[in-house]
Amino acid sequence: MCGRLNVTDNPLLTELLEQLGIHLYPASASNDAAPEQLALHLPVRTGRFIRATNLVSIVLQQDGQRRLQDAIWWLLLEQTEQGFKPGPYTSFNTRSDKLHVRGSAGFQAYRQQRCIIPASGFGETEIVQGISRYTDFIGQRALAFSGLYRTWLNKSTGELTYSCSIITLAPHQKLLAFHSKAMPMMLPPSAFDLWLDPDSNINQFNELLQPKIYTALQAIPINKPSLYQPIGNEVAIEAD
Repeated sequence: MCGRLNVTDNPLLTELLEQLGIHLYPASASNDAAPEQLALHLPVRTGRFIRATNLVSIVLQQDGQRRLQDAIWWLLLEQTEQGFKPGPYTSFNTRSDKLHVRGSAGFQAYRQQRCIIPASGFGETEIVQGISRYTDFIGQRALAFSGLYRTWLNKSTGELTYSCSIITLAPHQKLLAFHSKAMPMMLPPSAFDLWLDPDSNINQFNELLQPKIYTALQAIPINKPSLYQPIGNEVAIEAD
């Protein structure tokens, strides 16, 4: 995955967040929701072109409670006089084949600090004969990306900074024509609770680590992410 997200504030995104137990507005919560669920959350960070190192909204669960949290989309940070910034090693993605490698960036987070990154779509870049080819993928429904997060404490100020990455899987056959290296890991609603529970046994995730498309996608070839001008026919990609 090449490090860009599309997060559009629309009913599809709101529906996904509510499935995750995040009620952005008290009026949208059910009448029997617990008082803590009725609290306003941070606004969702939206944008058509959110790139790696930007702040993104993640959903995490701590002490039995779920919330939206701002996180830097780059798992490994380094401290500066002003706080924390993305480190020198690329870490906006975490390869699934590294999750069980002790000492790797995502080893401990995969076991205790999993999150979900909600989005409307994502972008991929493929280099063909030395030329970059860009494709954006928009979900028929909002997408729940499997993420990892870490926390970084500024000992001088006591401020806590969150960082995150998206797990990537082996390429999916349906996406090979657009990106041949990897695909972002997505979750079906049936796996939301299991994934967010810090106490879940990670052996239960083995099937989820197989490349699978849970939501139909529309592949849109564009000239470049910053301009976002379609340059070819859209391609419909069916869910598995």
